Amino acid sequence: MASKITSFEDLIIWQKAQDLAARIHRIADANEYIRRDHTLRNQLKSAALSISDNIAEGFEYNNNPDFYRFLRIAKGSCGEIRNKILFIMKLNYIDNETAMRLVEDSKLLGEQIGGLIKKVKAKLAERKVRSNVTRNTSPETRNTPSDQILLSK
Repeated sequence: MASKITSFEDLIIWQKAQDLAARIHRIADANEYIRRDHTLRNQLKSAALSISDNIAEGFEYNNNPDFYRFLRIAKGSCGEIRNKILFIMKLNYIDNETAMRLVEDSKLLGEQIGGLIKKVKAKLAERKVRSNVTRNTSPETRNTPSDQILLSK
């Protein structure tokens, strides 16, 4: 049985995003070519950290519409990371093996974030249906057994 998620730190996607950001930060700081290109280095490190930042920020708003929006931004940052890594590889700043491992990890993370986005979106749609059912019934007929079946799903 899965444990209840009570903070963003409990989210596996946040943990993976932190791990990816740490790896990218270490590469950016250790690589002399990336270190010398201050703009590229700062953008790379910022994009890497923004994935977990947006997951955390969206979670902390404690409502699904904001969480959904911030998850989409985090997913977009996964694409930004892939783009920057591929560019750095084109410049021969990092070897292909390291680059492709980072690209694959960020792609997988983006897919996992996408899976959570689908779940949150389904919850939003479910809430909208519930709201419409409740709003479109008179007070006397609200929450009848047939409505409760609709509301419980």
